[in-house]
Amino acid sequence: MTTPSVSTPRFGVNYTPSRDWFHHWLDFDLDAVRTDLDAIASLGLDHIRVFPLWPVFQPNRAVVRPRAVEHLVQLVDAAAERGLDVNVDGLQGHLSSFDFLPAWTGTWHRRNLFTDPDVVEGEAHYLRTLAAALAGKPNFLGMTVGNEINQFSGDPHPDPDRITPRQAEQWLRRMLDACAEGAPGNWHLHAEYDAAWYLDGHPFTPAHSARLGAVTAVHSWVFNGTAQRHGPGGTATEHHAAYLIELSKAWADDPHRPVWLQEVGAPQPHIPAGRAAAFTRATVDAALDCTDVWGVTWWCSHDVPRHLADFPELEYSLGLFTEDHRPKPLARALAEAAQEHRAAPRPAPPRTTALVLDVRPEEEGTREAGDRPGRSVCAPGGAFFEAFARLTADGARPAVVLAERADDTAHLAARGITDLVTVAEAAPGSSTGRPA
Repeated sequence: MTTPSVSTPRFGVNYTPSRDWFHHWLDFDLDAVRTDLDAIASLGLDHIRVFPLWPVFQPNRAVVRPRAVEHLVQLVDAAAERGLDVNVDGLQGHLSSFDFLPAWTGTWHRRNLFTDPDVVEGEAHYLRTLAAALAGKPNFLGMTVGNEINQFSGDPHPDPDRITPRQAEQWLRRMLDACAEGAPGNWHLHAEYDAAWYLDGHPFTPAHSARLGAVTAVHSWVFNGTAQRHGPGGTATEHHAAYLIELSKAWADDPHRPVWLQEVGAPQPHIPAGRAAAFTRATVDAALDCTDVWGVTWWCSHDVPRHLADFPELEYSLGLFTEDHRPKPLARALAEAAQEHRAAPRPAPPRTTALVLDVRPEEEGTREAGDRPGRSVCAPGGAFFEAFARLTADGARPAVVLAERADDTAHLAARGITDLVTVAEAAPGSSTGRPA
């Protein structure tokens, strides 16, 4: 599998079609897609992330519709004509508050998405088919298993398919293998929403995100309590994406594993429209102050059309472009950031001071006795999250290291870490730092 290069930062956008959102797959219009891609390319972006709707592409477990796959190939080819690389998400799954599951997984055919042998093989067949259709395309980056599909595995989903961390890992490995079987020369990954980093007991763990697949994906959304606590211009808000990047590095076995900021956006009202451009620039600058970042992919390209009903209000205004293709100020901010960061020296210097994260492992069979907290300390309002925010506000560039690696001199040296700080030492008024 090809290792993603981090020598030059990549800038892209999650492609949300201006005409009928992702329902466009039901009435595919290549000319409309080309118009959207022209707008994206005009910003100087270099890649898109694309979302086939799973029930549209695989309405029956044994059927992946050739016509739908042909439409996907046409979209990828149209992107190539405009200099855009493409990553394809497979299992959609969950998008913008709506679930898109094929009929053969629910109600009278209700089966666990992650453990039922027939469902798992059906999913693998689907992913393999999409990957194989795109294998050899020079602008095809690879597959993402699905968009935040971990939300189906537990709370707060209203009807979850509950699994253990071990079962989550087995499922992820099977899906990644299927992608590689279809397109063995590309890099494939999986992507979870932040419950994987923040929610105690969630079956998809930080270790899964940081160790499985070709790259670690992080999705940064400040409506998770960050903006509510720290305000739209707070340090923790503008550095939330950078925090998730550094948090992910704590669990990675490879000290230079690439990290992809695969989703980040400016949700209203948490980020008021008048602050969106400033938030965009601050977020990108902070994220690219981290090492080993492959790129930044904004959410999303176009606003959800107002004629579509029942979306949460914030979903209608997340686009870089309005419904009629007018670029917003945050689009210009992203374009300017892309132009400047591509010209800047890489990589970013190492973060020499690391905040020590002492949490219990949550993988099945590795729970430890004692009083070690769960990963919820990493969530907004948690002691670790707030300590990282304080250090950042004080001008530090903190990294994150797991407590069990704090004495691993080889690991620390590989990451360039020379000083360690505990959460207690990061408290207001405390002296910080000791040699690693």
